[in-house]
Amino acid sequence: MATGIYKRGNVWWIRYTGIDGRQKRESSNSKKFDAAKSLLSDRENAINKGREPEIVKIENHTFNELKAEYIKWAERQRSFKNKIYLINQLSEVFGNLPLRRFTTMLIEQYQTARLHKSNRPNKNGKPDTGNKPATVNRLIATLSHMFTKAVDWNMVEEAALKRIRKVKMLPENNRRLRYLSKDECKELVNSSESHLKPILTTALNTGMRKSEILNLKWNENIDLKHGFILLGLTKNGDRREIPINDTLRNTLQAISRRLDTPYVFYDQQTGKPYKDVKRSFKTAVRRAKIHDFKFHDTRHTFASHLVMAGVDITTVKELLGHKTLTMTLRYAHLAPAHKAKAVDLLDSTLNGKTISTKLAQFGG
Repeated sequence: MATGIYKRGNVWWIRYTGIDGRQKRESSNSKKFDAAKSLLSDRENAINKGREPEIVKIENHTFNELKAEYIKWAERQRSFKNKIYLINQLSEVFGNLPLRRFTTMLIEQYQTARLHKSNRPNKNGKPDTGNKPATVNRLIATLSHMFTKAVDWNMVEEAALKRIRKVKMLPENNRRLRYLSKDECKELVNSSESHLKPILTTALNTGMRKSEILNLKWNENIDLKHGFILLGLTKNGDRREIPINDTLRNTLQAISRRLDTPYVFYDQQTGKPYKDVKRSFKTAVRRAKIHDFKFHDTRHTFASHLVMAGVDITTVKELLGHKTLTMTLRYAHLAPAHKAKAVDLLDSTLNGKTISTKLAQFGG
């Protein structure tokens, strides 16, 4: 460890004696030790030559000033549309507030306010019932990253970032696992309008996200010859291939293709792709007499039936496009026969027995 270099949080700082004999402390604004070492060398060289080092002074920037710079940076990200929505919500509250005045208490109070009713109508004219913990966490995560960049860009001192990072994320309830039975799947598709049926069939047979389905293009994504749907960079930044089963193949082959649009699913009148199918989906759910079911739950339905059919969790993870097994493991409890088979295998190995009673219990 070089003398005069130390760490505060994840950032390296330097300490040196100025021309006036006083101790100077300065942030390298970097997590890399070599950056701090280089900065210290520059400062000491300047002092040895009789020059007082020029230290960058940070102005008193507001949140809206940070917002303007952050949006320019965020445009390169695939999740820009979602991020700008969160940034605008933060700006409505913190717009003209100086970055130095952000405190842990201020953000914790903001968390509470977002969770509770505001007694004001929301943008749809309905009573505001507050946000779910997951939504509040996304806002706080966005705010924290904005301050991280603010420190990198010398728009605020690291102390402000530390205050933001002290705010704890809210516990989220991710246990909701709503999926349809085989009969409910058939009823939902049969209750759908003609334009929605192939979209739902695709969802139930691929586990794709709604945005992925509505943005499918014949030449870029559909390979009927080899039987795959090819997705480019997905939400998690990965590429994935989804096999086309016979049901989906028949559905895709029955769709009329138009020369004036590359999209698989489009409005027959305008030729433009659907931006959303929220209204027709709600109608289909109501007609099918299905309760508490959202379009995203078609992914749960797809994954749940795969697991119950004996497909291993790793394969389900790859088909869903999950980055880690954590999200996919929520479906593991739907395959009790796998645990029974594992114990049966162990008994066979250790004791030379083959027990099938547990398997029979689970239909294995």
